[in-house]
Amino acid sequence: MRLDKFLVDCGVGSRTEVKQLLKQKKITVNGKKETAGKLQIDPAKDQVTFMGEDLVHETFVYYLLNKPAGVISATEDDHHQTVLDLLDETARHKEVFPVGRLDIDTHGLLLLTNNGKLAHAMLSPKKHVDKLYRAHVTGIMTREDVVRFKAGIELKDFTTLPAELEILEVDQEAKTCLVQIRIAEGKFHQVKRMVAACGKEVVDLERISMGPLSLDPTLELGEWRRLKPSELKSLEVFGVPL
Repeated sequence: MRLDKFLVDCGVGSRTEVKQLLKQKKITVNGKKETAGKLQIDPAKDQVTFMGEDLVHETFVYYLLNKPAGVISATEDDHHQTVLDLLDETARHKEVFPVGRLDIDTHGLLLLTNNGKLAHAMLSPKKHVDKLYRAHVTGIMTREDVVRFKAGIELKDFTTLPAELEILEVDQEAKTCLVQIRIAEGKFHQVKRMVAACGKEVVDLERISMGPLSLDPTLELGEWRRLKPSELKSLEVFGVPL
């Protein structure tokens, strides 16, 4: 691999910026200052440093985002801020994309990566990857609704797979409740439509887990971090190279 490509892939800077850094002798290869971007290196064997720090080449990157409402789950849009706008330059350079989508007014956990095989595996209907949501609902969900969710709810265009509805809090005076809903699919507006089929309305929806990944409670809305090694290891269940 060319040294300049390696440096760009590591997020050191753009091609133009990397060219300047090389010219300024700020890059070393195996302890020697290097100025030639065309130099061929082996990322697995050669030690490349920038500002005294060793650089590690990453093929795939993984971001855990606490998506805010009002931001769309897309890589570009002419009218709205996108989830990619919230991430760093490395994410844009690596061309990450959201694994699945959250509605514009839904907030919570969103995984972004450039690993297409992992995204395909996690979104495959055959995998039935669990997604857990917390919803504030106008109207009071009942034990009968719990039974309906467990049986699968018949909507206009399809019948859902069996789902779990857990009633967390009930405010009889305000006629509202807080519930958790676990589904094994993720069709358009599915949670909202399931609640609506029971005669109630979701007024706030947050995704708190997807498969083995859970929302980090330390992340404020709009904040992100890279996946931890333990989280990456948990994704090995999908059987694709990470």
